[in-house]
Amino acid sequence: MSKASYPTGVENHGGSLRIWFLYQGQRVRENLGVPDTAKNRKVAGELRASVCFAIKMGSFNYAVQFPASSNLKRFGLEKKDISVGELAEKWLDLKKMEISANAHHRYCSVVKNMIPRIGARRMVSSVTKEEMLFLRKELLTGYQVLERGRKVPVKGRTVPTVNYYMATIAGMFRFAADHGYLSKSPLSSISPLKKARAIPDPLSRDEFTRFALACRNRQARNLWTLAVYTGVRHGELVSLAWEDVDLKAGTLTVRRNLTTLGEFTLPKTDAGTDRVIHLLEPAREALRDQAELTRMGKQYLMEVKLREYGRTSSHPCTFLFTPQLTRYGVKSGHHYAVGALSTMWTSIMKRAGIRYRKAYQTRHTYACWMLSAGANPSFIATQMGHSSAQMVYSVYGSWMPESSAGQVAMLNEKLTGCVPPMPHSLSVIR
Repeated sequence: MSKASYPTGVENHGGSLRIWFLYQGQRVRENLGVPDTAKNRKVAGELRASVCFAIKMGSFNYAVQFPASSNLKRFGLEKKDISVGELAEKWLDLKKMEISANAHHRYCSVVKNMIPRIGARRMVSSVTKEEMLFLRKELLTGYQVLERGRKVPVKGRTVPTVNYYMATIAGMFRFAADHGYLSKSPLSSISPLKKARAIPDPLSRDEFTRFALACRNRQARNLWTLAVYTGVRHGELVSLAWEDVDLKAGTLTVRRNLTTLGEFTLPKTDAGTDRVIHLLEPAREALRDQAELTRMGKQYLMEVKLREYGRTSSHPCTFLFTPQLTRYGVKSGHHYAVGALSTMWTSIMKRAGIRYRKAYQTRHTYACWMLSAGANPSFIATQMGHSSAQMVYSVYGSWMPESSAGQVAMLNEKLTGCVPPMPHSLSVIR
């Protein structure tokens, strides 16, 4: 058979057909394993043309087109596989360098819950989108996977929790796809479940007055007054030290955050780090009263983890609030744990006879009270540690209309004098 009868890029190799083409600047050959016939030569020519076109358009997937090719190893494209359990272990280990210890702890918790549901010993390439959708349904309706795959009914999780679980596992499978264990993540096209917007439920001024009166000691009253009138996060609140306070200037600088793991880190966001809070008078009064209790306390040198992996800094801290002040004869730490605030809050709420809300509502109370008083949303965002006022608008927008009347009165007071008076004779319409 003459050489001219072969389509471009098609040739005979040991009695069977193979094609050649340029890939990443190199000539490669792929044996098709079909006999050399006129019909097969035509089909081989069409295949070669489609491969060249896909390479030119940037859509060529070598591993999909030629999964058994020896050239995959040559270009680092060989198909790899790994079990779900091994993938989770590898992914979590590498994540340690990217995220905080507190976030890593949450990831580990999600993985511990999800891997038994998916199957730790199965290959990641066998996991399908359909399975992940049914798994999401199980999380919502409530099933727990026991040993040997047995499932028992339990209380279902909320939509935000399910979305967080799925997003975390999606990151793990995306890692698998990026490193050649998968051609595509089974969660890549699964959208988050729709959830209702959480509505802030702040304390009213009357409720907070009753709450303050129900506090059993001065420190508790000062602590919650500062929380409500500054809007700091609770991890930041228990980390506050007198070294961060300037009562003369009326400012408070937020430099640290205490995690649920008991580690000091920088505040949650870059915008919230070393932010200066301008104290309202009730907050200043609470600090003046607290100074009599703890200002002359012992100073501790605390290790604070920075955002860069492995780096720490030391902060001298004479803590504003300490359990040692009220827990006589009981061994306690020199600062409160984050979880202790929720326990204290619940106890005071019961004594005050107030409808229960979570302790985090102190932050929402600050924002809503400030907006109702007519404060600038950008100023509120800065005080709360947000990077922009967008969060304030999206979360607390419903409280802004309450201050409209006050805003109009303020504008009338400041802008009325900008219009020169008109002589009475000229104001008469003729």
